[in-house]
Amino acid sequence: MSLDAESGHLFVAEYGNGSVDEIDLTSGEIVARITHLREPQGVMWLPKQQEIAVACGDGSLRFYRNADHREVGSIDLGEDADNVRLDARNGNLVVGYGSGGLAVIDPAAHRIVRELKLGAHPEAFALVGSRVFVNLPDAHEIALADIDQARVIRTVNTGKRAGNYPLAADGTGSHIAVAFRSPSTLTLLDAESGATLYSVPICGDADDLYFHAGRVVVVCGEGTVQLIDESSKHSSVRVTTGRGARTGLIDPAHSSLFVPLPGQGNDASIWQLVFR
Repeated sequence: MSLDAESGHLFVAEYGNGSVDEIDLTSGEIVARITHLREPQGVMWLPKQQEIAVACGDGSLRFYRNADHREVGSIDLGEDADNVRLDARNGNLVVGYGSGGLAVIDPAAHRIVRELKLGAHPEAFALVGSRVFVNLPDAHEIALADIDQARVIRTVNTGKRAGNYPLAADGTGSHIAVAFRSPSTLTLLDAESGATLYSVPICGDADDLYFHAGRVVVVCGEGTVQLIDESSKHSSVRVTTGRGARTGLIDPAHSSLFVPLPGQGNDASIWQLVFR
């Protein structure tokens, strides 16, 4: 998902439908839909260009003009384009794809600027200045790289822990949170050394996580959102959502979390959870 904070519109990639919906959060209505996409996975609102970027399982990164939702550009990344991040320093897009790579994209020109080669398919990654932290679950590793120089600085082996799909960096860039599926564990790492600061049990089938207001927020496909106090390491609350609701999006301006609940036909929905 991605949010246009100015208009209050939420963009949702719908893998099962092959579509991206634009939802007006005030009315709760779908106001536009992009269709005929193959496995849309990552979506990013580009405020400067007034465009929507969509990364798809067929390896394409597609750009749509928001005014009329017409396609205005496309880049072929080969296969399995997935997670998308916006580099706040320069407005570039960074997209994970294929058997091991991050592509830096100029969204104005719709072209690849550079590529960072990795040892396995990248799942979640976090940008902190020129540094990028990348989950490589197939290699049982977490990589630290320089995105500007397109080079890997070092990797951290995850040992017996597996399924490290979600990852997030705190606001200072000093700590990295990684959620593992086997065993179901949240680990906090020192961003400089890669050393483990602590690990705590979490909900099952974790697929998304965020730092927010002194907490680590974990979204789990078992049907749970878990909030863990960042300093005391104790879970402060668990919220039941629905099985398969494994992704989320934080809206920091309104201190809320959007969680899509899968369903059949009109049964699918978006929940908005407000932090207190």
